[in-house]
Amino acid sequence: MTNYYDVDDILAEEELVPAVFQKTANGVGIFDCCDDTNKVGAGTEVEMPFWLACDLYVKQAVKIKVPSCFDTKIGDKTIGPFLLVAFRTRYKEVLIKAYTAASTVAIKQLPLLTQEEMKLYEAGQSSIMAFKKWRMGGPRLQKASVLGRKRKPTE
Repeated sequence: MTNYYDVDDILAEEELVPAVFQKTANGVGIFDCCDDTNKVGAGTEVEMPFWLACDLYVKQAVKIKVPSCFDTKIGDKTIGPFLLVAFRTRYKEVLIKAYTAASTVAIKQLPLLTQEEMKLYEAGQSSIMAFKKWRMGGPRLQKASVLGRKRKPTE
């Protein structure tokens, strides 16, 4: 089912998932902390590691429920396009501020940026600085260093 050496697979299998026991099980009282006996009755809902829930599901001992993080809001088809528009708009705003903002305005806005936006802002700042440096001075045409080293053939 998984790659033995893949860290993501290991972490995914340690994730707790809700499951409902279909049969009474002895020796698994650790899952039901409310009961002093060492058994879990049929119909009891508990959380268990994903790897164990999969094995018990194959043996038809439990029924795995969908975790609460995957409710109907996650399946909403309109969220994807909305987030794409929001990301594009924010991307444009960060670049515009990087190119045009005065230093005092930029200092106020920096704590509000995420790490990704901070990298984008810094890339925009370095880009505009390099452009200004190129625009203000320096030779327009530069000769490649390899061109000066060639020898003319002697006849």
